[in-house]
Amino acid sequence: MNKTLVISQIEDRIGTITLNRPEKRNALNSETVAGLQSAFDNFSENQGIRAIILKANGDAFCAGADLGYLQQLQKNTFDENLADSLALKNLFYTIYTCPKPVIAQVQGHAIAGGAGLVSVCDFVFSVPEAQFGFTEVKIGFVPAIVGVFAIRKFPENVVRKLFLTGELISSANALNIGLITQIVASDVLENSVLNFVQQLINTTSGESVRLTKKLLTDLYGKNMEESLDYAARLNATARSTNDCQIGIQAFLNKQKINW
Repeated sequence: MNKTLVISQIEDRIGTITLNRPEKRNALNSETVAGLQSAFDNFSENQGIRAIILKANGDAFCAGADLGYLQQLQKNTFDENLADSLALKNLFYTIYTCPKPVIAQVQGHAIAGGAGLVSVCDFVFSVPEAQFGFTEVKIGFVPAIVGVFAIRKFPENVVRKLFLTGELISSANALNIGLITQIVASDVLENSVLNFVQQLINTTSGESVRLTKKLLTDLYGKNMEESLDYAARLNATARSTNDCQIGIQAFLNKQKINW
């Protein structure tokens, strides 16, 4: 029986997706990417899930591309490599635009494609010992797909330094540049993430979070007038949702909302 490379679980309105190749430092290959894509597709559509945690088994969060996978890429035709690249593009886009908040629980190093996964999550909790880096240039590769998301998230000078040097940075430096959200000791990492997620889903409207994530994604690249027109329409849409009606009524009646 083939080993399950990506494990999915649902509990208390939280979907958890776990990379399960600890012996390969959770390195990415086509099967892992496909497993992640399927898990995120399913959880994105599941109305019973309010938030998604992305985590990994073993010492490393994700070491990037699998060595055997890299060897295979050298034998691929351009069309085969393009299809493979589009699969990774679709995965990153799916995570970035997911209608539910995505929280990365990083218990070890996140390198190359692993750093890419971290970059497209909404929140990132990391242990102090973890290192991060976009090391593609050190093996003659290019951090092309993640670059589209990185230039939205970080100043250009930060992206240039990380991408052009391929250097590894500490969790403290990752926190300083905004790559991660919080540094947490390894013995309390899981509980810290769970507490954060439960607080998040209990105090925010799921429909509002979905529309806000759509707003943040769609505003990029529009000019001022286009942005304002789009924002006005989304504002009007939000007012007609059931969550907004519940929220306003509770606010007016000075009642606590249990989302």
